[in-house]
Amino acid sequence: QVQLVESGGDSVQAGGSLKLSCVASGYTFSFYCMGWFRQVPGKEREGIATISGGGVFKQYADSVKGRFTISRDNAKNTVYLQMDSLEPEDTAMYYCGRSNGRSCAALSESGAAFGYWGQGTQVTVSS
Repeated sequence: QVQLVESGGDSVQAGGSLKLSCVASGYTFSFYCMGWFRQVPGKEREGIATISGGGVFKQYADSVKGRFTISRDNAKNTVYLQMDSLEPEDTAMYYCGRSNGRSCAALSESGAAFGYWGQGTQVTVSS
């Protein structure tokens, strides 16, 4: 079965950097769009970045554009999220997700297009 395992979350000061990793198993990794999402208590899960199976097509939410970079290594079945210039507003639980279909839906519609999730990794940014 599909398994996604995130790691890399931590507590950092504003302006700092973190790199999240998500290792996938149970399917052909390179066939599917992958994404990173985040959620704070009381709010809906927010899609912040997606990447196509081949790694060419990427989308970013306006809130992270220019600060976060999504990438993938298909040989390692791993998708990454490099987070730079972190802000307190980035504090959230971060989830890795796999698309139900092979292509990446528009980021605004990604919540419904992703059906597989990891357990999440907590990122806390202090001012």
